[in-house]
Amino acid sequence: MTIGRILSSKWTKRLAFLLCLAPLGVLFWEGLHNDLTANPVEKIEHFTGDWTIYFLLITLSITPLRKLVPPLNLIRYRRMTGLYAFFYGFLHFFTYGLFDQMFDWMSIVKDVYKRPFITVGFFGFVLLIPLAITSTAGMIRRLGGRRWNMLHRLIYVTACAGVIHYYWLVKSDITLPVRYGAILAFLLIARVAFWLRARQTTLSRPPAGAPQRQPTPVT
Repeated sequence: MTIGRILSSKWTKRLAFLLCLAPLGVLFWEGLHNDLTANPVEKIEHFTGDWTIYFLLITLSITPLRKLVPPLNLIRYRRMTGLYAFFYGFLHFFTYGLFDQMFDWMSIVKDVYKRPFITVGFFGFVLLIPLAITSTAGMIRRLGGRRWNMLHRLIYVTACAGVIHYYWLVKSDITLPVRYGAILAFLLIARVAFWLRARQTTLSRPPAGAPQRQPTPVT
């Protein structure tokens, strides 16, 4: 059995689904064993925020990997990883809203307005909402492929907002946000390179219906 067939198997997809839930299981395990450090709320916020960025980067890496290694057939997993990015982003915001603000919406609005790192993080999370809502096959049909693709390019903005949010949050050690930013920059550059190559191929192709140039006979 080829790697492509293995990755296309429903059992492989179910295993991937469970693996995406594994970080949440780790968090629950640490909570049950009182191992969430001296500041559990901060631990949960950072943990869920990290995994939101991880899944955004994984989602953005699927298309370049698909082009580089077509047999892997990873496109089947892009919707799943994108939805998990929203899921962990929701947990991140929910933890902040419940434990930091007790869902005092006026306080949340003031915090978003006054603190730039929360502003950009909230902006990134809000952009994830329409992406999650329109992730179903039915919504793709309703929007049409072109409009759906245009809408889902917001994931680039969301990923950038997530990295900036993390960078502005930390006060001393910026190693992780810089590392995430470097990976994101590489993925975006790779996408631009693939787009330019595809455009060059299209422009060099003769228009449909154009007469084919006959080879000059050798005498």
